[in-house]
Amino acid sequence: MIKASSLKKGNVVKINNQLLVVKHIDVKTPSARGALTLYKVRFAQVPSGQKLEQSYKGNDMLEDIELSRKPVQFIFREGTHYTFMDTEEFSQHVLDEAALEGQTEWLGENMEGITALFHDGSIIAIELPQVITLEIAETSPVIRGATVTGRTKTATLTNGVDIQVPEYMSPGEWVKVHTETVKFISRAQE
Repeated sequence: MIKASSLKKGNVVKINNQLLVVKHIDVKTPSARGALTLYKVRFAQVPSGQKLEQSYKGNDMLEDIELSRKPVQFIFREGTHYTFMDTEEFSQHVLDEAALEGQTEWLGENMEGITALFHDGSIIAIELPQVITLEIAETSPVIRGATVTGRTKTATLTNGVDIQVPEYMSPGEWVKVHTETVKFISRAQE
């Protein structure tokens, strides 16, 4: 059993005999004295990907599921199916796009550093690395003297995701991006 206040993105719980993966948690802290913190949790059902939203108090208990975790490598996409290879046993596993909600834009061919979550020998979800290095494909020109200010501008990465980068960045430069918050972290070495 796990407390609602201890839930994290990627946890798998069992509700009404269904496996659900935690996709997003919104914490609401009321300002009234004595009021309890509420956790609004968005789940995705495994394997269908159907969404479910529930609200919990911090002390509410949920049945957590024991999962095995293995490193995998993303190999290719075919339609709405994404194929991953277990880097230890070299077996291939397929996940549907619905199970990868919000993660597909970060997947690049032969990408490593991904952890797969397995239940009863079947892949049910993946965990991306927290930081991914990508190249800036497009952004506005560098502004003279921009290194002095802390202002940002929009940049499109090679995977099509738009992020805010410092004004001194230019196309062709590599950056480190936090995959969960979609925020620029720092410049990266090529």
